[in-house]
Amino acid sequence: MIQTVTAASTYQFHPSTQKPISLKSGLLKAISTKWQNANSLAVLEQAVEDYNAEEIVASAIDAASAVSYRRLIVLPLDERFDPPAGVFSHGHVQTGDKMSLPREFWTAIQRTKAEVPWLFEVSRVNGVTGPRVVFPTGMEDPGLDRVVGGAIDFRSPSNYVFLPKWMMQALALKPRDVVDVKLIQTVPAGSAVKLRPHSSEFLKIANHQAVLETELKHYSALVRGSTIPFDYIGKRYYFDVVDLRSAPRGEKVPMAKVQDCDIAAEFIRAKDQIPKKKRKEKSQD
Repeated sequence: MIQTVTAASTYQFHPSTQKPISLKSGLLKAISTKWQNANSLAVLEQAVEDYNAEEIVASAIDAASAVSYRRLIVLPLDERFDPPAGVFSHGHVQTGDKMSLPREFWTAIQRTKAEVPWLFEVSRVNGVTGPRVVFPTGMEDPGLDRVVGGAIDFRSPSNYVFLPKWMMQALALKPRDVVDVKLIQTVPAGSAVKLRPHSSEFLKIANHQAVLETELKHYSALVRGSTIPFDYIGKRYYFDVVDLRSAPRGEKVPMAKVQDCDIAAEFIRAKDQIPKKKRKEKSQD
């Protein structure tokens, strides 16, 4: 992977530097504060733009590789990206693995003739991505450095990517952290997955296996160690992806495709049924 030659601090946006704007201190002070806030963000955007132009596009070996990889600024995906009713991903902005990407990645798909599902790897960058977010008591950092998912659309502004909440949590990201995103075609097809429900209430649903099969259709791929959400009758359930096996040999893999795959899903003991002393050990298995 291409290494950055820009100081890491240039890539790190600190929300604490964004000062509140108030007219109480006078109009000139308010204008000055607004300019300082905008300048901090502009420095970040310019650093990312320069990297993409100088280190990726200018050094690309062909037209496809020039658009298949980008350094991008992260923002959270929200309901404004929800597709219209009737579109498959409608209502699943947060309960699927779809992200909003810049149009360059649509060009990459066309140039590489990538086969569906179109998958994109999002990864933290050593020395560039900000420090991992500290999780509140009761939540664990999954410790992942990369996740993979599909695209909800290709209308993100240049140099930005919008991720569902669970992806940001998997990578311990905060808004405006910087990550690398690339189109990948090497994720193996999955054959089996083990999921640990956070709540045993899900297993009490009479047709919970059918619910699982339906909701998994909104994920193009799964990543071992991540926690994914499903919605059912107005309630959100969470599941740890404990184990993944590839087809056809059943080898243990860090990520696997589930779209258009004949994958066997198995539930293991729910998280709320595991004694607290053993939870930490289980999460590290």
